[in-house]
Amino acid sequence: MACLGVYFALTDDDSEKLLAATSDREVVELIQEDIEERWDADWLLQIDKAWDALHRCLTDGTLTARGTVRSKCVLGGRQLHRGGDYTISFLDAGEVKEAYEALRPIDETWFRQQYFALKKKFLWFDISDYEGEIGEEDFDYTWTAFLDTRAFFHKAAQANRPIVFTVDH
Repeated sequence: MACLGVYFALTDDDSEKLLAATSDREVVELIQEDIEERWDADWLLQIDKAWDALHRCLTDGTLTARGTVRSKCVLGGRQLHRGGDYTISFLDAGEVKEAYEALRPIDETWFRQQYFALKKKFLWFDISDYEGEIGEEDFDYTWTAFLDTRAFFHKAAQANRPIVFTVDH
């Protein structure tokens, strides 16, 4: 399981094809054999495994998406795939703009507090479901992924492009 997260800022044609897909298989084929195959470096962002901590920092510390604008930034968009082997989360151009506006004011101090709160303990028991590493090196990795994500959302918002986030499990 790679679990590597990638954002793609879509063309209108790509967006229409994805939204018209009628099965998980068709969606995955469009992603893998069309969008990924072109690998348009100007309109994609790889955030590797940082997507997990990034989503949790932007939400309530879990992998659920609770309907907030920030929760849409990784996992909380319109789900285009129902199976457990992929997450494919879509945001239309308007949602991309809203998400960017929600990301814009976040500073390192706030993000650091969210990140280091991911591991919650009671006595010696770990009471959070976050299994990732917590530490300064990983914080830097996650913070950099956040900065890159915010810049990518800004670029996509300015170009009025939808975004799809993909991760294989």
